[in-house]
Amino acid sequence: QVQLVESGGGLVQSGGSLRLSCEVSGIILDDYTVGWFRQAPGRAREGVSFLSGDGTTRYSASAKGRFTISRNDAKTTVYLQMNGLKPEDTALYYCAAQWGAPDDDPRRYEFWGQGTQVTVSS
Repeated sequence: QVQLVESGGGLVQSGGSLRLSCEVSGIILDDYTVGWFRQAPGRAREGVSFLSGDGTTRYSASAKGRFTISRNDAKTTVYLQMNGLKPEDTALYYCAAQWGAPDDDPRRYEFWGQGTQVTVSS
């Protein structure tokens, strides 16, 4: 059974930092891309950052330079370090996994976590 469990969200002031975690079980991360997506009220779900099985990373324009995706050595947890947070980063953040290469389209992702709320106050 595949499970993805996010944690680490919370309320932070503008300019602050948070580290999100996505604990993954039931799949081998060497074969999967794990992506972080976010969805704000009234907006479409958007891709933020992606980590492919070979360790290649990719970032959205809004995340580049502020966010860092990584995983632990055991390849069981994927992290999203978010620095310089802005009010527009406020959203429900999800991690998701798909077999193969990164893709911005959330419809391509087979496995999803339940989400963790990030709220950035101005």
